[in-house]
Amino acid sequence: MAQRIARGATKIARAVVDEVEGSQGTRAFLTGILKRGLAAEAGDLKKTVLHDFHVENGAKMVPFAGWSMPIQYKDSIMESTQWCRSNASLFDVAHMCGLSLKGKDAIAFLEKLVVGDVKSLKPGTGTLSVFTNENGGIIDDSVITKVNDDHIYLVVNAGCRDKDLAHIEKHLKAFQGQGGDVNMHVHDERSLLALQGPEAANILQTYVKEDLGSMYFSDFKMIDVDGAPCWVTRTGYTGEDGFELSIPDENTLQIAKAFLSSDKVRLTGLGARDSLRLEAGLCLYGNDLEEHISPVEAGLTWTIGKSRREKCDFLGGEIIKKHLTDGVPQRRVGLVSEKGAPPRSHAQIALEDGTVVGEVTSGAFSPNLKKNVAMGYVEKAHAKAGTKLSVLVRGKQNDAVVTKMPFVPAKYYKP
Repeated sequence: MAQRIARGATKIARAVVDEVEGSQGTRAFLTGILKRGLAAEAGDLKKTVLHDFHVENGAKMVPFAGWSMPIQYKDSIMESTQWCRSNASLFDVAHMCGLSLKGKDAIAFLEKLVVGDVKSLKPGTGTLSVFTNENGGIIDDSVITKVNDDHIYLVVNAGCRDKDLAHIEKHLKAFQGQGGDVNMHVHDERSLLALQGPEAANILQTYVKEDLGSMYFSDFKMIDVDGAPCWVTRTGYTGEDGFELSIPDENTLQIAKAFLSSDKVRLTGLGARDSLRLEAGLCLYGNDLEEHISPVEAGLTWTIGKSRREKCDFLGGEIIKKHLTDGVPQRRVGLVSEKGAPPRSHAQIALEDGTVVGEVTSGAFSPNLKKNVAMGYVEKAHAKAGTKLSVLVRGKQNDAVVTKMPFVPAKYYKP
């Protein structure tokens, strides 16, 4: 039975990739996420509470990390990407895993597993951080919010859910065994929607009493949205201003319909979400981040709290401290190429004489910049902005230039 389901899903996946509009780079992304989704689960796919709503609205549904998720709707991925940069897009991201750590020792426990300075966060604020392993590699990246001193809320990636929860539970059991006061709850009773784009705040303001003008990037509030109790964080994965809303399952459809009643809001799928995050220079776990890559190599040194860099008292801290003091052999960089097909994941990065110095991890045609953009890892000596390199695409060496990220300027709402 499982084999028949897997074969059927493979046929659907191939058909969707053939039909999806957009660049070759985006098509490569779609092929990649389909492979990861099929590998994650051969049996029945999980469905978000909006699954039927997506289908009713013309979504192309595909397997992703064990879930049936929309890649795109009736508009093209290119059109959806451009729409988000000028209006507002609504993403169903309920496949991601939200969880809470509660107890007087919640912060002390979490700081054993992540590199961030969670203790110094003000209540109601958050930050991006990474979970590390004993070798200093990245297990997953996560947005971590300090609700208060006794409650930490975090969201981890769908594809990493099982290993993340197993990792946390393993260390939690040991911590509790030593008398630590902390408990974990996985919020499977809540959904997650992301409202992104320059019109996002205007749309959300219609449905809340609180003044969003005083809520800045990474701020968190527990507020009613259209009468439903929601957890709202001013954050996102597009480089635009926007919000992620943790919503009780029973209220999710109601809120989605409320937002979509505005002609400034469109449903948007995973295809455009990837184009947007790449333009914003944001990492995708499994492509740009892996367990053998440290946060220093990944250009995420800023996530390591300054107060923690002396002790580095988290998993893999000794190795990461060495990276901080001695440097690393490779760095994540942005690349722009004006001509040829977009570079794909695993494409070789070389010097002009053909010497290979790195590898592409993500690449696509940018719908907003009208040029090919990519990120990848290169030897440190060639990581400086402005360095001329080449990428091997379909047997051809295409010129590329190391470029600072984000490729599209970030528009986060900050004081």
